[in-house]
Amino acid sequence: MTKKLKWQVFPGRNRFFCNGRIIIAKSLSLFYLTIFLIFTTCSMFFVFDCPYIFVHISPAIPIIAMILFLFTMSCFFHTAFSDPGIIPRARPDEAAHTEQFIVDQHDNGTTQQQRIRPPPRTKEILVNNIPVKIKYCFTCLMFRPPRASHCSVCDNCVDCFDHHCPWVGNCVGRRNYRYFYMFILSFSLLCIYVLACSLTHLILLSKESNIIEACKESPASVCVFLICFISVWSILGLAGFHTFLTAVNLTTNEDLRGTYSRETGLKNPYSSSIIDNCLNTLCSSTPISLIDARGELSHQDLGQNDISQPNSHTIRMMNPNQVRTSDV
Repeated sequence: MTKKLKWQVFPGRNRFFCNGRIIIAKSLSLFYLTIFLIFTTCSMFFVFDCPYIFVHISPAIPIIAMILFLFTMSCFFHTAFSDPGIIPRARPDEAAHTEQFIVDQHDNGTTQQQRIRPPPRTKEILVNNIPVKIKYCFTCLMFRPPRASHCSVCDNCVDCFDHHCPWVGNCVGRRNYRYFYMFILSFSLLCIYVLACSLTHLILLSKESNIIEACKESPASVCVFLICFISVWSILGLAGFHTFLTAVNLTTNEDLRGTYSRETGLKNPYSSSIIDNCLNTLCSSTPISLIDARGELSHQDLGQNDISQPNSHTIRMMNPNQVRTSDV
């Protein structure tokens, strides 16, 4: 009998392709729109602007544009198709051990009157001698690691959750943030580059007659210029925002919630120098995928294992006093 693979029974709201090698969100309308806009605009640029620029200015300009385009799309698809850092949900035995741990902690540290109340579902741990609160996820039935959060769109807990980006059709987390950052950075450069080249094309054509005739002669250049001009401001703003977040080692989720804002008075335990923050975020090795999408289902995955034997993943998730070295 053919064994099922883990991606075939994955509980989150995701789609898998290529036998589990590609993971992406189910809602993909903006993802397709992004691809359409980038490919359509760049295709018009390469077909209508580049031949003129190749002959009248330099062959290097279209070549550089093509390299930048390929790099941008490579980062885009890597962000869209990779596991962002999904944390597997607790199996029944793991959830039972976590629940018992919560009850034991509650009974040991409270009075008889306090025991009537439900036990708290948050814990405090120390990260670099700074208290950090970790929360219990009622969907995944586990204590989330520091900086993890549950995505309401994909219905998964994601390690070092930044945000869910509908434009790339995926969550952005620990495993794909660097590719997302390189995508918006290279996309900004591509927009500016194509904008400048299409404008140069129109200016050179206008010298032969006038700007009106130049626009009539190459309407595609006008379309490319307008699309890039409208888009570049928001893309540059996004790139600048994430450059700031990278420099101070914050996630979008933490910034929007004001976790380490001046109002809270809490110090960011993950931030050091700007260089160290950038190296830690962009140059550290990519963690292995925890979901093991192409692995075969075992009895444990089906919840049929002995409840008295929690695995190492369970212990790590249920013990609030243990922190991964990558966050310290």
